[in-house]
Amino acid sequence: MTATTSRTTSGRGSRLGTRQLTLGYDDRVVVSDVDLAVPDGEVTVIVGANACGKSTLLRGMARLLRPRSGAALLDGQDIHRLPTRHVAQTLGLLPQNPIAPEGVTVVDLVSRGRHPHHGPFSRWTAEDDRIVAEALALTDTTALAARFVDELSGGQRQRVWIAMALAQGTELLLLDEPTTYLDLAHQVEMLDLLRDLNTQRGTTIVMVLHELNLAARYADHVIAMKDGRVVQQGTAREVVTVDVVRDVFGLQSQVVPCPVTGTPMVVPIGRTSCSTTSPHPIGATA
Repeated sequence: MTATTSRTTSGRGSRLGTRQLTLGYDDRVVVSDVDLAVPDGEVTVIVGANACGKSTLLRGMARLLRPRSGAALLDGQDIHRLPTRHVAQTLGLLPQNPIAPEGVTVVDLVSRGRHPHHGPFSRWTAEDDRIVAEALALTDTTALAARFVDELSGGQRQRVWIAMALAQGTELLLLDEPTTYLDLAHQVEMLDLLRDLNTQRGTTIVMVLHELNLAARYADHVIAMKDGRVVQQGTAREVVTVDVVRDVFGLQSQVVPCPVTGTPMVVPIGRTSCSTTSPHPIGATA
C-alpha cells in the first residue's frame, strides 16, 4: 500500500496541513514524515488501529506538540511561528479526556471559548452571550448551564466541551474522539451537529474516530494511518475498502453499501461468522 500525496481530492485549497512532519515523545517516534493537506470546508476523519499515531498527529497540527522535524502548517506558515492568539482565533481543539478546573460551572466553561476573542482590556458583550447561548442550545446543554462540570456524567461533560469549542467560533475545528462516552444515539446526534456546523457555517472539521462505519458515513475525506504513517487518503469509498481495512486494522471483512446512506459499511468476518460472502463487496481483490 503506497502513501498518497498531500494534494487534496476536492480541488479546494488547504489552510491546514503538514510538511514532512515527524512527532514523538522522549526517545520514541510516533508519527513519521507525514505530508498532508486538509481540504478546506470539508469534514476530514483520521482512522487507524490503536497506537498508530492518530491523536499524536492531531496534537501536532494543533500546536500542542513540537515536531522532531518538518512542520505543521496554518495558512502556509509554520504554526509554531505564529502568534498564539491568532492560532486560537483560527483553530479550535477538543482533546481526549479534557479536564475542567474544579468548581467551574457549565456556562463558565463554555464562556471560556470566547477568551481568544478578547484583549486584556476588552469587555464581555451581548454578542458573546448570544454565542455562548447558541453553543449550549446546539449541544443540548442549556439545562445544565448552572451545574458544576465535575457533577456531570461522561456523556454530558463531552457535550459541554464541544459547546466550548463551538463558542470559540473558529474556522478550523480539531476533535480527538468527540464521541467518547456517548451512547450510539448521542454519537449520531453529535456527528450530525458537527456536520451541520460544517455545511451551515463552512467550518473545516478534522476528527479522530475509532468507529469506521461512522467515519465513512460522515467524512468527506478519510485519512488512514498505520505505524505513524499515512497509507491512504481520499473519499470514504476510496479508503474504506476490504484491502485497506485488512492492511490498516488486520481485520478480514466485507465492505458493502450502507442501506441508509450508500456509504461503505464494514462487516467484520470473525471466527464465528456464518458466512464470508457478500453480494456487493467494495475494494476486494483476489
